[in-house]
Amino acid sequence: MNKLKPATLEFNRLGHPYSSAFDDIYHSADGGPAQSRHVFLAGNQLPERWQRRDRFVILETGFGLGLNFMATWQAWQNDPQRCRRLHFISFEKHPFAVADLVRAHQAWPEFASHSAQLLAHWPSLTAGFHRLYLDQGAVTLTLVFGDASSELRTLNAAVDAFFLDGFAPSNNPELWSPYFCKGLARLAAREATLATWSVAATLRAALSAAEFDVEKQPGFASKRQMLSGHFRSRRPNRHPPPSDRRAIVIGAGIAGATSAHRLAAAGWQVTVLEQNTAPGRVASGNLAGVMRPLPSADDNRLSRLTRAGYNAMLRLLATLPAARWSPSGVVHLARDSEHEAQQQRAVDALDWPPAELRFLDRHAACQKLGWPVNFGGWYFPGAGWVQPASVCRAALAAFPEHIDLRCNVTVSRLAHVENHWQALGANGEIIAEAPVLVMASGVAATTFSQFSWLPQFAARGQVSHLPAATTPPIDVVAYQRAYILPAIDGWRLIGATHAINDDEAGERRVDHRDNLESLQRLLPGYATDLDPAILHGLVGQRPMSPDRLPIVGPVPVVSPQSGDTAWPFPDNSRISSTMGSANTRLHDLPLHPGLWCVQGFGARGIVWSALMADLLLSRLEGEPLPLENDLVNAIDPGRFLLKRR
Repeated sequence: MNKLKPATLEFNRLGHPYSSAFDDIYHSADGGPAQSRHVFLAGNQLPERWQRRDRFVILETGFGLGLNFMATWQAWQNDPQRCRRLHFISFEKHPFAVADLVRAHQAWPEFASHSAQLLAHWPSLTAGFHRLYLDQGAVTLTLVFGDASSELRTLNAAVDAFFLDGFAPSNNPELWSPYFCKGLARLAAREATLATWSVAATLRAALSAAEFDVEKQPGFASKRQMLSGHFRSRRPNRHPPPSDRRAIVIGAGIAGATSAHRLAAAGWQVTVLEQNTAPGRVASGNLAGVMRPLPSADDNRLSRLTRAGYNAMLRLLATLPAARWSPSGVVHLARDSEHEAQQQRAVDALDWPPAELRFLDRHAACQKLGWPVNFGGWYFPGAGWVQPASVCRAALAAFPEHIDLRCNVTVSRLAHVENHWQALGANGEIIAEAPVLVMASGVAATTFSQFSWLPQFAARGQVSHLPAATTPPIDVVAYQRAYILPAIDGWRLIGATHAINDDEAGERRVDHRDNLESLQRLLPGYATDLDPAILHGLVGQRPMSPDRLPIVGPVPVVSPQSGDTAWPFPDNSRISSTMGSANTRLHDLPLHPGLWCVQGFGARGIVWSALMADLLLSRLEGEPLPLENDLVNAIDPGRFLLKRR
């Protein structure tokens, strides 16, 4: 794992933005905006090529100061025949901090409004994918912070135009190599084009070998020539947009509500079916929950997913003023001295900005919490607590013209009839019908035959509410194996217990006692006088997956050959499908047309829901995905079938 090294704004002796690391300037000395329009827009025949299209996807190999993006965004805004949705993907190995971008953008007052919106959404400088929704969601900017030469293979997209704008080939050869050009061809859509200011013979040869026909064109200003080209392969459209944007979402918990919100924001008509009296009940009904990432020194898949999910939820919360949450900060204390050392190593290895993650020794942790503790740990300054039910309500209310919420509705079974899914009631009546159905009903999902094979299981969790007036003040979230939240509506939430396959719905005194004992280990002496017999709280069932990762994606066709669908299956004989050989891959699995699931969030519904909704929409629309390929595959429902193979 490589640390992300931010850029520092420098200027050469002529006052042009300059990188000493690559000994090159960020744009032409003859004028940055004019160069963007001549080389990259005109070189890709824009805006003509995006006109009257549903969407258009651009990939840029170096974001730099964002000049090409802002020029493209402005041209798109000024075009009355523009495409419905514009996607702009850009790689940046050394991203700038906001303060440097503010300073640099002052040179281009023509982009003042674009700069203001971009910088208001500018992400934290952490490695990975960062998706920004701009211009009321019509413009999607996907920033990939990392080395494009290695990160290009992690991208899933069908690109219509390439802006090849890395530093000069002599200073940054990886971004112009034959291997990199073949990576561009993998992503190229039918009739894709490219443009660049470089006309190096080695680049022309590499692009030609990668199925791009290129030719020299008049260059910009003092540069005599530039290069443009088009993809000569006639491959079919691999990611067509849907022709019918209607969907049923079963479940109005945080998974279903955020999924419906994301679909509605993109213009889908969504019917949400909820068996309870209101959204955000049961597993999403807690007074509040913890929102923070989970770092690791090796930046493993869980770490990357929770970081991406945490950032996506922060972006969603910024658009939902009615959602209740607080960036109170989260202190994640170590369990013992060995764990404390591991946490310190993770902070050193990741080197996140201090505003995202710091390590606190025991003394600093005591000061931050205002209470004596035994060990130090991680501190997330911008993290905090979120009330999931309020997120559900706000998300479902954001697009009333696109979301039809129906509560007190029980779906008994699902049927696929003439390319449509039907949600049926107990007497076989059709409750709702649409070409796409999204299962987001938590632990109830496996009661439907199409999902009975899923290895999802239920984990009972009970939280306890402590009266804030009779407990010492604490202003941040404290977490170890259990957690305590700041006062919310007169109560401090602690918990939670974790019991597998335990369906008791009522509160248990023994669980309140367990929560108090966990609190005692977290904050010694904090609640020694509280009697568990007088406590109240809430019980919920969390939908868990065996690998503790979400289960999100298209649903494979699986037919258990017996009534017993317990998992794991002792052998493959009890699963009947047309999966083929042991070398079967995810894309080989037969799928139910139009059937998707957003399941298995466990105790991380707050952290994962916004990101999984983004992923769901992107896959349904055939748009660039907001996650790396390995993470998309790691959470795909079909992974469990391949593991059995």
